[in-house]
Amino acid sequence: MGVHQYFKSLNDLEKLIRCPGKFKYQEHNVAAHSFKVTKIAQYLGTVEEHSGTEIDWKSLYEKALNHDYPEIFTGDIKTPVKYASSELNTLFREVEETMTVKFIEEEFPGDYQKEYKRRLKEGKDDSIEGQILSVADKVDLLYESFGEIQKRNPEKLFFEMYENSLITIKQFSHLACVQDFINNILTEMLKEPFIPKTELLDITESILNKEL
Repeated sequence: MGVHQYFKSLNDLEKLIRCPGKFKYQEHNVAAHSFKVTKIAQYLGTVEEHSGTEIDWKSLYEKALNHDYPEIFTGDIKTPVKYASSELNTLFREVEETMTVKFIEEEFPGDYQKEYKRRLKEGKDDSIEGQILSVADKVDLLYESFGEIQKRNPEKLFFEMYENSLITIKQFSHLACVQDFINNILTEMLKEPFIPKTELLDITESILNKEL
């Protein structure tokens, strides 16, 4: 019992496979995803800062690094399932929050519980750091799905993941880092050779040209 259980659980994050139950050429786990999202958020935050926005870097790093820790209790739920309805998404969040708080209260010393309840709660809020986290999370999912599409994975789910991720990213078009991603990074991504290229280009064009 104690913080040892928290440290031990970090190994379990490596065993949590993202998008379970589907054929994939490359497996991704929650621990690696958290690292990648943190690196992506760092770049997006840098773009925002250069555009004149003040960034609370401590908050951004904590949000990004910890954002999926509660999945240790529930596992990774496929994006189309989790967001099938607002009620279902809310229920998943409530379960994760309840189990996370219970874990903290049972395993962490009282002096540190307040900090960890803040660190491990849902980080996707209306703050600039929370918005960057929302974008970074979907950018990594976009790349995971793109990698499978590029390798000609026949699962339709990866096209759905790509589409849903890009739709969410576009919802944050008011951010300089999203404009940078759409105008530069996404453009570079789609120049890479892959099949079926036409379908993915059509999906991307349709989303980017649609009014919010």
